[in-house]
Amino acid sequence: MKKTSIYLTDREVERLAHLSERTGRSQSELVREAVSHYDPRPSRDRNFKSMGAGEGPGDSVADYSEDELLRGFGES
Repeated sequence: MKKTSIYLTDREVERLAHLSERTGRSQSELVREAVSHYDPRPSRDRNFKSMGAGEGPGDSVADYSEDELLRGFGES
């Protein structure tokens, strides 16, 4: 076992002391347990379903008549 130092905020120090007192376990033991149980969340897939949905000629909707824009709207 090796000794190490960690920096904690005042709130974290208070919480660790409270947990130690409440459980009757040393602060070091609590930190070791927390580290051994730590499992970072896997990164989520960042491929959005809308990727590529905006591809097109790049012209503006202002270039189209209202009738063209509404064609097919509301149809199943």
